[in-house]
Formats: sequence, structure tokens, C-alpha cells
Amino acid sequence: MSIIDKIQKEIKQDFYQTNFPNDGQRFVAWYLRNVFLLDKNSTKDAITDGPKDKQIDAVYIDEDNQKIYIIQSKFYTGPTVGSEPVREMQSVWLQLSDLKNMQANANGKLKIKLAEIANALEEDSYSVCLMLITTSSFSDEAQKDIAFLHKEISDKEDDSKYDFEFVAVDGEDVAENYSRAVEQSNPILSYTMPLQQGKYMYTEIGATSVLIVAVPLRECIKLPGIKDGSLFQKNVRQSLGITNSVNKKIKKTIYSEKCNEFFFFHNGITAICNKMDMLDDGTVKFIGLNVVNGCQSLNTILSCSEKVKNEPDSYVLFRFYEIPQRDRADSISINTNTQSAVKARDLRSNDKRVLRMKRAYEQRFSEGYFATKRGESIPADKKRDFTVELAYLGKQLTAWYMQRPNLSYGETKIFDKYFNTLFKVEYSPEDIFALNFWMNKIMEAWKEENPLGLNDVILTMKAYAPYHLLFAVSMIFAKSNNQSSVPSPAETLTLAQKADKVDEIIQLAAACLNIAIDSEEQASINNSKTFIPQNWIKNKSSLNAINFAVLNMFNFNPNSKMLKAALKMAPDKFSYRVQADD
Repeated sequence: MSIIDKIQKEIKQDFYQTNFPNDGQRFVAWYLRNVFLLDKNSTKDAITDGPKDKQIDAVYIDEDNQKIYIIQSKFYTGPTVGSEPVREMQSVWLQLSDLKNMQANANGKLKIKLAEIANALEEDSYSVCLMLITTSSFSDEAQKDIAFLHKEISDKEDDSKYDFEFVAVDGEDVAENYSRAVEQSNPILSYTMPLQQGKYMYTEIGATSVLIVAVPLRECIKLPGIKDGSLFQKNVRQSLGITNSVNKKIKKTIYSEKCNEFFFFHNGITAICNKMDMLDDGTVKFIGLNVVNGCQSLNTILSCSEKVKNEPDSYVLFRFYEIPQRDRADSISINTNTQSAVKARDLRSNDKRVLRMKRAYEQRFSEGYFATKRGESIPADKKRDFTVELAYLGKQLTAWYMQRPNLSYGETKIFDKYFNTLFKVEYSPEDIFALNFWMNKIMEAWKEENPLGLNDVILTMKAYAPYHLLFAVSMIFAKSNNQSSVPSPAETLTLAQKADKVDEIIQLAAACLNIAIDSEEQASINNSKTFIPQNWIKNKSSLNAINFAVLNMFNFNPNSKMLKAALKMAPDKFSYRVQADD
């Protein structure tokens, strides 16, 4: 079945037919669901297509990778699509320099999304990806316009207020991106690469098969797992985005007249695999392929895909090693990642405070594991429920001990600006486990069936709102004990489990979050203001609203006396809030 046949078949499903009025919207919704892997609520929230949509069909803000996707889609069954959509994307790019004026003339849905974009761009760590998606091929004229827009964006990069990239996705790319998304559930990547005569050397060093290759840049963009990060599972970090200074230089080289000198300017890329087979047809097959040094370069090369497709004489050095042993692979990954600047948050995994936490946690919970590095594989003999990941723990500590869930989404701030203050506290293994337990229970209920009865708009804010729910759990214990301090997570879990009230407490926290956002929305309507949930959830006013909702819950809940009795905590089980932002 071709990709367009697959799309046409799947958009006949009830979800697409019920929620979207035409095949154009259904196609972009299908792409968001199947390539970006958004849930149904987030997909509906992202669509902006309609009258006064400013040629923007969808907006998706990827908080984890700090990238804003502004999408236009063309669902065509014909063989080619012309230049008009490319020129429309050029118009979008130009209009984004004046968000205020663009918002004034946009439809209601887009107004809210543009406000979200403006809010994200204020943090200086987000980049903008303009994405044109079609099910057809681009005509020759369209390809010329795509190349021109790429160059125009690159030429004005130094003068631009924001970091932009433009990605044109044709029908073939749609099929490939869909396949990559499917592969996310399978960490074993296999790939067959063509070798050019005279541009590779195959040898054996120290009983290890080694392949040294000059790989064309246009071949690099075909490697599986770059976009979703699965190619870099053994790397010490994922992509830092095109705003990184080294990546900017790589991009400038690609767009310069010296692109054919790329091989000599670049230090090369290191990859390992479980098995490497040299085939008779002039290709090599890799099984279990992982890039351990080169994540930034490959992501930057992919972001310049339209340019490198037309650069047959531009190469980059690749070193492939057949390394099936995990400990040896980890050692190679660490030792090949020392040549480029690493930000503070990438080094936190080796901070002595983190290492002390890891040691204490794993000694206390021998069945558990404390993962300190991004993308770190969890040993098979460890229980998932007892696994703690440093990146998520930082967000949980921010919501609970700092009482600032509105900052929990900002991983950069947590591990740069607030790290020394937040991690100066000695958190007990029991408290770390309890935080992780509460968060796991919250995320278990964060699904399409919506067992907590959360407001639809809350469900679309999965990057932010779960931490507000965690904060609400802590507030239920604090307010039930007439405290303004922070309750011990371990004690809250002990009491909740003893009284068999874990699920009830999370349900009450969800109800309080619903009440908080509903009351704020109604207040905005009464004051003739536009309510933007994503801005509210990042603001301290959301915390005040949750606190007020929790207090009212105890004042008007007929079972509050019984609940307070069950949640009674000793005063020494409370501590002062970690001050890190006021």
C-alpha cells in the first residue's frame, strides 16, 4: 500500500471524520498523530486551519526539544505540487517578524497559538521550524523556490530576531518519516548504505571490524532515527538545536560556496553497530546502528536537507565500529564527545550531588535504577516503577519543593539557573521514590480515556499541566494540615497508601486543577479578555488559583473532616520551600 493510499484509508476513521471538516485538515491531523505522535487532544488543539489562518494549518510547540513547528499542508493526489505553497510559507516567515500585527488579523484559534509562540520565543532557547508537507512531489519550479527560501533564511540569520529553519516534506519524505516514527518502538536500527569506490577503507583493529568512509552529505539525511533521536541512544546527549553556536557554523558552511570543503572542516562522525556486513553489491549493512558522536552535525545536516540534496561533491568522514559489547560502546561514546563545548546541564550527570543521590537511591532500592544521562538504557533486571530519571526528577523537585510547577517545563532553567539552589538539599531516597511514584500515577491517568475527567485544554498541555497536578497533590496535604510549608513526599505516600486514598487524592487534585482553570477562563470572559491557557499555566497566577481551589475543596467537601484525619502529619514532616526564583 502506498503512503497516500494508507492516509486516505486511515483518515476515514471516526476521529478524523468527526473532528475535521475536510481532507486537508484530516491529513495534517494524521501527520501530527502518526509522525509527531501527538495524542488526540493535542492534535485537535494544534490545528489552526480555516478562514484567516494566515496560511498556517497547524502549530505544535515541542517543549522537550524547544522547537516551534509552524505547519502548512497540501493534500494532493496529483503527481506534483507547484510553487504557490512555498511562496505562502515565505509569506508566513516574513509575517512572523511582527507577531502582534499577525495576531490582530488571525482567526481565534491562531490568535491563541501566536500568543503561545510569542511566550515561548521570549525565553531565547526556542527555534522555529517552518514545515511544508505534501503528499505529492515538488515541481522543478517549486524546488527552485525551496532552495531560494532556504538561502534567504540563511542569509538573514544574523539579522533575524529568531532562529528559523524551513523544511519541505514531499510524499516520499512523508512515507520515510512515518516509517521512522514506527521504528521508535524498536530501538534496533538497521540500515544499508551504498559505498563509493575508492572512498572507503575496511579493516580490523584490535579484533574489531572498522569501516572508514567518506559519506556524501546527501546520503547522511537518509540515515534512520535522526529526527526522533533513536539513532543517538548511546550518545551522551540529544540535539541541542540549530541555535547552538557550533551547529550555526556547520549550517553556514553548508550554505556557503565552500560546502564542497565540508570534509576538511569537520572532525568526522563516529558510529557503532552490533554487526556490520560488507555485501557483494557495493553496500554495507549495519544492524543495531547508533551514532555516538555526531548527533549535532547530523541534525544540522538534516535541517539543511534541500541544500545538501544538490551537493554531490560534499562529504563527511564516518568511522563505523562493530562493537556489540555494551560497556565498551559506552566507553567509546564518552571518549568521543570531548571536543565540542558542552553546556552545564549536559554535565549535571557527573555532578557530585547527583552522584551521591544516585548512590544513595540505588543502595536503598536495589531493584531500582537512577538514570543520570539522557537516553540512558535501563538495565533489564531493574523494575521500571523504581526507575528515576534525573531530567524528570528536576522537574518534580521544582513543582514540589520549590512549589513552582509553572517552571517545571523549563529544563534549561532547572539545570542551569536553579541547579545549585535546588540540588543543595539532601533529598532522601524515600522522598525521591515517593515523588516518582506520585508522578507515575499521574501520568498513568493521562490518557485518551481521561479517567480523571480533566478539562480538554488541560489534556493538551502534557508538557506543563502534570506538574501542576503534582503541585496540587502537595497542596492537599499542606492545606489539610493548615501548613504553608512543603510536606515530605515519603510521608504523603505512606499516609495515602495506609488510608487507601492514593487514587482519591489524585482525583481531588485533578478536580482542583479543573476548577482553577475554569474560574480563570470565566474571569477573563467577564473582563472581556482573551484567555490563553498555555500562558496561564506558565504564570504564578495558576498557583494561586490552585491553592484557592484546594482551600475551597476542604471548606465545602462534606468528607473533608475524614480526609483531614487520614492525612494528619506531624509538624516535623514539613520543610521550608526551596527559594530559587523570587
